[in-house]
Amino acid sequence: MPRAGIVTVAGKPNVGKSTLLNRIVGQKLSITSPKPQSTRDRIVGIYTTADSQLVILDTPGLLNPRYPLQQAMRSTAVRALEEADVIIYLADATEGLPPPLEQAAELSASPTAAVIVALNKSDTLTSVQRDALRSGDNVMLVSALTGDGVADLMARVAHLLPESPFLYPEDEISTQPVRFFVAELVRETVLEQLHDEVPYSVAVQVEEYREGRSPLYIRAVIYVERESQKAIIIGGKGARIRSIGEAARKKTEILVGEKVYLDLWVKVLPNWRKNPGSLSRFGYQLATGKGK
Repeated sequence: MPRAGIVTVAGKPNVGKSTLLNRIVGQKLSITSPKPQSTRDRIVGIYTTADSQLVILDTPGLLNPRYPLQQAMRSTAVRALEEADVIIYLADATEGLPPPLEQAAELSASPTAAVIVALNKSDTLTSVQRDALRSGDNVMLVSALTGDGVADLMARVAHLLPESPFLYPEDEISTQPVRFFVAELVRETVLEQLHDEVPYSVAVQVEEYREGRSPLYIRAVIYVERESQKAIIIGGKGARIRSIGEAARKKTEILVGEKVYLDLWVKVLPNWRKNPGSLSRFGYQLATGKGK
């Protein structure tokens, strides 16, 4: 009987959760950035072998929320922990062993799923440092960047999954639509090209995805909170928005495997990160109920 189930990747911001997901599925699904909190929603990747299927959830970093968007991000991460059959608790190996997951996530009780502590960035450690961190069967050293230890981690995870038929067709790598990933690639490009607070005020929606023509036509709107931020994204004589559009278009063409015409617009939606209605519009869910 094959094994299949949900595998949640959790941890603090910027420990490499998105890089690990991309490494496992062999394709860029989750955006990556040196800036923390770049993952806002859970990203679903599917990894299938001959006898196991892992439905992997990349989640927002565990943090103490300061405003409604961060509350929604935390709620997403906690729900993913509750749904998991196996949890990969990812931490930065250069910071040593992490605190228990229930403490890091401020949970009222320990997770019911099996937890594997995976220490990422182990390629930056000496052999002596790596040996010092091997403290039990549930601690594994990996490098999402180089791939070291990832195959062993996946084998350990698969062994812990329940016996089950595959949950999705074997050739699927995600359950989310292409529109979602295009919006994420545009937002990633903004993170890459702009600094300070502006990227954290950005949300992206794909409003039109017109197939059946060449090039593929996609219209996306970059939302910001203030007129001053809109001016920064557009840039002098539109230079910045053209640069963002060109870079995002190239990424999108790799994703969809065809030529793309990416039509970018910038609009102001005041204080959307703190407005429940705006958050719902962008697909973010605020916590409801105990433990969220």
